[in-house]
Amino acid sequence: MEKFRCDWCLSNPVYIDYHDTEWGVPIYEDKKLFEALLLETFQAGLSWWSVLQKRANFRRAFHGFNPKKVAQMTPYDVDMLLQNKGIIRNRGKIKAAITNAQLFVQLQQEVGSFSDFMWSYTAGKPIQNAYQQTKELPQTTKLAIQMSSDLKKQGFKYIGKITIYAHMQAVGMVNDHVVDCFRHKEIASLGVNN
Repeated sequence: MEKFRCDWCLSNPVYIDYHDTEWGVPIYEDKKLFEALLLETFQAGLSWWSVLQKRANFRRAFHGFNPKKVAQMTPYDVDMLLQNKGIIRNRGKIKAAITNAQLFVQLQQEVGSFSDFMWSYTAGKPIQNAYQQTKELPQTTKLAIQMSSDLKKQGFKYIGKITIYAHMQAVGMVNDHVVDCFRHKEIASLGVNN
């Protein structure tokens, strides 16, 4: 019997795989959180598909999503990345990735981990939503607006309220699979600190 899925992922097998294995699964590891944040900032104003299909290229271009290495990238690296047809070539977003990596590392030093900082907004637990249809999902929430504002105050770039909510969805801070989707119940059962 075919599994029922959120309708946003049904357009191609890559989306289905991402939906079935990654989207909404709680992530507590800093390196994976950095990857998600970097990719979400490049997605700002574009479709997620435009980022997802270039993910392997982003991984190579940004040192395997190692925030310490990305934080050390130079203006020369920016110029080289602008030549890289495998990624989204936007000077502002590339520079923001470096700035965000520097701030990410700084936050790790100040509070122990970026994960602790981000997950403090939900007391370390995913918010379990119960939307019936994809069209009910909000573009942002009060919590995402607060997180975005707090990160902007620290100097983070390209992390508006919609980008942050998309990040929260991707890393499982919120379970936004529709209730009939087979992943909704699976993810809800994962609990905390997986």
